[in-house]
Amino acid sequence: MKRSDRLVSLTNYFLENPKKHTSLPYFADIYDAAKSSISEDLVIIDRVLKQEGLGHLQSVAGAAGGVRYIPDYAKEKSGQFIAELMNTLADPNRILPGGYLYMSDILGDPKMVKQIGRVLAATFSPLEIDVVMTVATKGIPLAYAVASVLNVPVVIVRRDPKITEGSSVSINYVSGSSRKVQTMVLPKRSLQEGANVCIVDDFMKAGGTITGMTSLLEEFNANVKAIGVLAEADDEEEDRVVESYTSLIKIKNVDIKQKQIQVLPGNIIDQENKPANENRAADKN
Repeated sequence: MKRSDRLVSLTNYFLENPKKHTSLPYFADIYDAAKSSISEDLVIIDRVLKQEGLGHLQSVAGAAGGVRYIPDYAKEKSGQFIAELMNTLADPNRILPGGYLYMSDILGDPKMVKQIGRVLAATFSPLEIDVVMTVATKGIPLAYAVASVLNVPVVIVRRDPKITEGSSVSINYVSGSSRKVQTMVLPKRSLQEGANVCIVDDFMKAGGTITGMTSLLEEFNANVKAIGVLAEADDEEEDRVVESYTSLIKIKNVDIKQKQIQVLPGNIIDQENKPANENRAADKN
């Protein structure tokens, strides 16, 4: 195989298998090439990935040697996408009763959802995450988008048990916005004890749903490593029950009568602008 062909094939392999460790001998056998040639290819691919703001290749030490692709998304591209998303959601016709926004068209757009997944996953990529969790139903597309970049499975929490999923664990929780008692259910087979979990949701108001998922994870002795939401409501009258999370956009000053809405960047912008040592300290905590 020519080097140009091999570079295309290798790049596609890494994009399809993020965070997967692969040994150099494996590539040498597949492409019938010397390990030195493969190493040179990897240097080229790593350089281009960095130039495009898509991540980098990480060398893995060991007897066999190897490499894995660490996905990322450049701050400039992330900022541009969030600005476009804010402009899209700032349309007053999206305002729904209760101060919510109509976002079903965005969550139904594969290209848009893929971009949202890339931006959120780039923030969580340095963390050791075993599974992405969401609650049915609108958060499901986002969860799969994030999970595809992190190369981990998705676990879906439901309101009612399904007979096809076997025995389940259920909890009651208080909704942060409506203050109603609701139920969450998760099949026992869907999550291993001690798993590192990233929670993803489409919209967060007071945070009651996310708090419910966090309480449910305690029943599995699982660890909440990250929380990501597409949009959060910035309402001073609401008591936010979730403190540590990442949001792409913030909905503020929704005037239903005047049909006015203010859309701001979420706290992901502040997190990206933190010094690297602060981010690493936050990851350890």
